Amino acid sequence: MFTAPRGTADILPDEQPYWRRVIDEAERLCQRYGYARIDTPIFEEAALFGRSVGQTTDIVQKEMYVFEDRSGTTMALRPEGTASVCRAYLQHGMQNLPQPVRLYYLAPSFRYERPQAGRTRQHMQFGCEAIGEADAALDAEVIEIAWRLYDSLGLKNLVLLLNTIGDQRCRRRYLKALRSHYKGRLDAVCPDCRDRYERNPLRLLDCKKEGCQAAIAAAPRMSEYLCDECRDHFAALCGYLKALDIPYELDPHLVRGLDYYTRTVFEIQPRGGGAQSTIGAGGRYDGLMEELGGKPTPATGFATGIERIVRNMKRHKAPVPSAPKPQAYVAHQTADARAAAVRLASLLRREGLTTVLAVGDRSLRSQMRQANTLGAAYVLILGEEELLKGTVQVRKMADGSQRELPQSAAIASLKSTLGIF
Repeated sequence: MFTAPRGTADILPDEQPYWRRVIDEAERLCQRYGYARIDTPIFEEAALFGRSVGQTTDIVQKEMYVFEDRSGTTMALRPEGTASVCRAYLQHGMQNLPQPVRLYYLAPSFRYERPQAGRTRQHMQFGCEAIGEADAALDAEVIEIAWRLYDSLGLKNLVLLLNTIGDQRCRRRYLKALRSHYKGRLDAVCPDCRDRYERNPLRLLDCKKEGCQAAIAAAPRMSEYLCDECRDHFAALCGYLKALDIPYELDPHLVRGLDYYTRTVFEIQPRGGGAQSTIGAGGRYDGLMEELGGKPTPATGFATGIERIVRNMKRHKAPVPSAPKPQAYVAHQTADARAAAVRLASLLRREGLTTVLAVGDRSLRSQMRQANTLGAAYVLILGEEELLKGTVQVRKMADGSQRELPQSAAIASLKSTLGIF
């Protein structure tokens, strides 16, 4: 028997109300904040992610699903959303639109990771990107969207962790100090960190292994090496978050795992949950457009995994709308009534009623049991007498009351009773 690939999950009908709740709320917020939807291909040239995410990141080195197409081009399933949005921004000349361009996406992403709770190889991301403006108020805006989304979905006891990693100018001095700090500690850290020391020392601070935490805790802080512009930008962001009544905690060692970040980085996670439980994260990426061949273009954004949101909603017992029940169920007593039942069900649907048609050779009693199990509000029953008279029996399932009506009158009555106009 076939099963879903390891690290993936089927979203069954019972789960759909959670997903619909998250997606509806995310899109409602985006509309309120002036963000427009963008959809990009599920796969791109693999080089796009090497240029954006970074050749030395775990995503590019270990986690991407890479394949060669029939033309010989090396392609990759999308591991994250920002690079594709930036590629689309450049390709379609969005720099000529009024700036900033505010975009959001809902898209599956793929990473070959060790599956665990809240971490899957295919996951659905909701993300926002605001491109074309360096103002820290835009950083605060994308953080606010994430924060309001989680709050509206009933997620409680979250913490916003915040840091700045400076820009390319002030980061050079910091990386020199960071290398010096780790130089005598390389024997005490994991093999991945020894590799990061050579290739990308900033990511030393992103290691989650227990044996590396002492070196991280004692590492120099980026705040001591910031240039005036980066310091002012971060101070402005903190001021905006206070004005928005969004609490935050400074985490001097927060760097995120992607190379394109500059200045602002943040994560939102359940308090006490640790980085592996992060629900959403993001930051500023002012140098990414240049890396992809465009002109210098400041930008900021965030992404959140819907699977993790749903997992936390369940943990908090957050309410979700129940799956809609059928308003009408069309039953038939004889084989001759089946064609009329098919037609009646179609008429009901065209008039706006959610309708289930009884199929197969079930007895009327069995059909009524099914209607009750489905939670149908009304059952419309057709038999030989009803066919002769052009009528239908309408049974209200809540109290068992039943009356016979002409079919057109029955449809009009149900529409009026159920408020369908």
